[in-house]
Amino acid sequence: MGNFIEDIIQNDLDNGRIKKVAVRFPPEPNGYLHIGHAKAICLNVGLAEKFGGTCNLRFDDTNPVKEDEEYVHAIIEDFSWLGKPDKILYASDYFGIMYECAVKLIKKGLAYVDDITPEQMRQMRGTLIEAGTESKNRNRPIAESLQLFEDMKNGKIANGALTLRAKIDMASPNMNMRDPVIYRVLNAPHHRTGDAWHIYPMYDFAHSIEDAVEKITHSCCSLEFENHRPLYDWVVQHCEFDPPPRQYEFARLNLKRTVMSKRLLKQLVDEKHVEGWDDPRMPTLAGLRRRGYTAASIREFCARTGVAKANSEVDTAQLESCIRDELNISADRAMAVLDPVELILTNRADDFSETLRFDYTADGQEKSRALSFSNRLYIERSDFAENPPPKYFRLFKDGVVRLKSGYIIKCTGFDKDKKGTVTKIYAEIIEGTKSGADEGKVKAKGTIHWVDAKNCIPITCRLYDYLLLDGESLESGFLERLNPNSLITKTAFAEPFLQTAQKGQAFQFLRLAYFVRDSKESDLVFNRIVSLKDTFKA
Repeated sequence: MGNFIEDIIQNDLDNGRIKKVAVRFPPEPNGYLHIGHAKAICLNVGLAEKFGGTCNLRFDDTNPVKEDEEYVHAIIEDFSWLGKPDKILYASDYFGIMYECAVKLIKKGLAYVDDITPEQMRQMRGTLIEAGTESKNRNRPIAESLQLFEDMKNGKIANGALTLRAKIDMASPNMNMRDPVIYRVLNAPHHRTGDAWHIYPMYDFAHSIEDAVEKITHSCCSLEFENHRPLYDWVVQHCEFDPPPRQYEFARLNLKRTVMSKRLLKQLVDEKHVEGWDDPRMPTLAGLRRRGYTAASIREFCARTGVAKANSEVDTAQLESCIRDELNISADRAMAVLDPVELILTNRADDFSETLRFDYTADGQEKSRALSFSNRLYIERSDFAENPPPKYFRLFKDGVVRLKSGYIIKCTGFDKDKKGTVTKIYAEIIEGTKSGADEGKVKAKGTIHWVDAKNCIPITCRLYDYLLLDGESLESGFLERLNPNSLITKTAFAEPFLQTAQKGQAFQFLRLAYFVRDSKESDLVFNRIVSLKDTFKA
């Protein structure tokens, strides 16, 4: 059973309204794409695939002041990561057509040039219960509006001095229909057209024309554009496009403990609260990719959240579940110790050395590799307790625990410094308990990971957490909710196997979390993707 948009498309195909589906994803290149955009990408690409249609990536590049080529390249990379576009197009390719449409509206008496200020326009717009006031220029002669619009195009008018407004209905109950501005003067160079244009169309005017020119059959937008649909239809009708595209609205994706606004994300970047747009704490697709999320996990998340007509806020745990399910199957296993304390095996000589076998399953394959084992190891500090709580199955004085792929050991003592911090732990190997050759003499309820202190490598581990502290998802004051512990960096010790890790390669660090080697750093830096479901479960 499909979502409601799929049902609409199927009905349109069945009744002959359309012969082939054409959809698009139309981002403005004024920032990087985020997880919310992923939902729109997956929806549109999925519609094209399901119905044998096309999906364009079309840049809505109508505001040169906020747009940049960096964002264009980033968006192409992000879109291509999730789904290949049939065509890459630009609204700026249609500036000439948009201009001709505006001239047509003026000639039909459906648009006029106005000189009132933005503040006056706001005051004259009216309220939800009061009609707006018509501008003194609403009935300006057509020839005069045509000449002024030409002057605007030719760079003879200062920024903000004149606008072109659609002449619709100042008493309309829909505020968007009260003579909206459809062109403004902007004497600024465009990243693609240079200085060719001094006027740029407003989104509601441009978007409908872009869809019509590309013969889009189903223009899928988020719910905030529902009240804009009458204007969309008005432009298409009066600019005489046939067949007309149709707009449909769906609920946008809102994710807890982050922000889903390019404006606010840009603020985080500009004010250096994060390292950049691809900081792994960011909900951008670039950030999620660097964090270790895969395209498949993002697509699965979008599929699970579905396409609805009502806005809602999704718990981040649902996104984490998708990547965790994938990595549980695919990720290689490795041992690393993030908060090390030395463990000395007192019944082995200092020159003792042994090779153990580490067996595990990953990506559907049984795998095995050698592990060096000596009398000096590193274990997690949290795997030892001076005064263990009830049902504590890790290491404590006179307690036993199994070393993963190794022996069962019994703790015989420990050292502390003047501050009371444990500095060394002493234990004995219980003979006859080697993994794979255990004689069953002793049972251990807990198993801990370790690395050989004499044969390990230092790595940097970045422990990422939610960007925002829990609380109401309000845009105002969101900086006050920044999580001071959203990034904790640790120097860890790992088995030498991780020396060969490729950039972007993911691992499960046993009993800790899933990590990925950072895609940008030349050193061995590993980013925590997501924790295990039962981290440090005894």
